Amino acid sequence: MTETIAGRPFWRLVFDKDGDADQQLVATLAQERAALGITDLVMFTHGWNNGQDTAIRLYQRWFDLLAAHLGAERKVGFVGILWPSQLWRDEPIPDIEPTPRSTEGGGAAAAGRRPTAPAGTPTLEPEVLADLESVFPDGAPQLDTIAELLAGPPTRETAVQLFAQLRALHAATSEGFADGEITTPEPGMLDPDRDPVDLFTKFADKLAETGVEFEAGGGQAGGIGDFVSRGLNGAKEALRQLSYWQMKNRAGVVGRTGLGPVIAKLAAGDNGVRVHLVGHSFGGRVVAYALDGLGDADGSPIKSITLLQGAFSRFAFTNALPFRRGKGALAGRLDKLDGPLSVCFSRHDSALGVMYPLASFAKGDDAAEAEDKFFRYRAMGSHGAFEADDSLPLGGAGAAYPFQVRRILNLDASDVVTAGDPPSGAHSDIFKTELAWVVAAAGGLT
Repeated sequence: MTETIAGRPFWRLVFDKDGDADQQLVATLAQERAALGITDLVMFTHGWNNGQDTAIRLYQRWFDLLAAHLGAERKVGFVGILWPSQLWRDEPIPDIEPTPRSTEGGGAAAAGRRPTAPAGTPTLEPEVLADLESVFPDGAPQLDTIAELLAGPPTRETAVQLFAQLRALHAATSEGFADGEITTPEPGMLDPDRDPVDLFTKFADKLAETGVEFEAGGGQAGGIGDFVSRGLNGAKEALRQLSYWQMKNRAGVVGRTGLGPVIAKLAAGDNGVRVHLVGHSFGGRVVAYALDGLGDADGSPIKSITLLQGAFSRFAFTNALPFRRGKGALAGRLDKLDGPLSVCFSRHDSALGVMYPLASFAKGDDAAEAEDKFFRYRAMGSHGAFEADDSLPLGGAGAAYPFQVRRILNLDASDVVTAGDPPSGAHSDIFKTELAWVVAAAGGLT
C-alpha cells in the first residue's frame, strides 16, 4: 500500500554510496505513480541522516508544510531520497518536531544574541566512532588511531600524528569530485606543508567564533600553548569537517550516477511526468548533480530545483571562474533544467559560513590579498550562487518571484533561517512555510 503524507502519496528511493538505486523501489514508484495519475513528483533529499526513521520524520514535517501551498486539483506526489551520510551524534539533531513559532520573527540570531554552547570533551565517543566506521569502513584503522590520539595528551607530537592520520583517512576513503573551486584531490586543510598545531588551533578559533565556549586561558596566538588548552577540540573539528567533505563528494556521485538516471528512466516511461527537486545541505549537491546524470534526451523532466542551505561550492554553475582559468563542474548544466533554480541561503549558517571554507582553505591562501580571503571557498548556503541573475530577500507565503527557465534566483533567507546552536548555527533551520512556498511557486504547483 502506498504511504501518504498530508493525504498525498509518498514514496522512498534508496541509493548506496556509489549511486546504485534500489530498483524494486524505483519500479514501485513508476507503477504506482502511473496508476494514481500523479503528474508532479516533488523529490526531497536530506543532507544528514541519523537513520531512515529520522530522515522520514524530516520528510513528513517538510512535506506537511509544502502540502499547505499546493493547489487542491494538482496531482502531486512526494518522494523522500535516502543515501548514506551521517550527522555526528554530538551535534544537535535538527528540530524535526513542530515547535511554536516566535511572534517576533526570528530566534537569538535575528535578535542579535549569539547562542553559545560548551566545548565539551575532545574525545571521540564510541557511538560516534561506530557511526563513522559504518559510513567509511575503509577508514576504520585510521579512525581507531585518531580516537586514541584524541584521548591522549595535547602535545606537538600528538598534533603531528593526528594530522598524518587525517591524511591517511582521506587517502583510504576518498571518493567523488570537487565543484571546480580546487584542483587538488584533497581539501586544503590537508596540505602536507601545513603546521598541524596551527591548523588545529585555527579550527578551535573558528569554533569559538561560532559560539562554542572554552575554559578561560586559551588565546589566539596559534602556538603550542593554545593547542594545549583547546587544540584537541580543533583536531576533532578537523575530523568532523573531513568526514563532511567526503560526504559532500559522495553526494555528487549519488546525484550524477544515481538520481539523474532514475529520473531519466521515469521520464522515458511517461514523458508527461514533471519532477521538482529539493535538497538540503549535501542533498543540495545531490539534486544539482542529478542534472549531470540525465543523459542526452531532448527536453527535461526536471521543472524546478530548490536548494536549502546547499553545502557545495557557489561556483559550481559558473562559466568562467574568477580565481583561476576554467569553469565550475556544472557549467552549462542549467540547459538540462526546464525551470528555475532557487538558491536559499542565510548568513546565520555557521556550518557553511565559518567551518566549510576553512576545510578547503589551503596554506598558501593565508596571505592572499583579498577582501574576503575565503572567497574561493564559499558555499551556496552561506552566500548564494555566484553571479546569479537576481538576488532578492526571501518573501512570505504568497510572494511573487521572478522565476525564469534555466536561470538562478538567489533568495536571502537570513531574516527567516536564523535558529540553531553552535557550531552549525542555522544550517538546519529549514522548516519554514516561506521556504515551502518557494518550492510550490517555482514548480507552478500552487
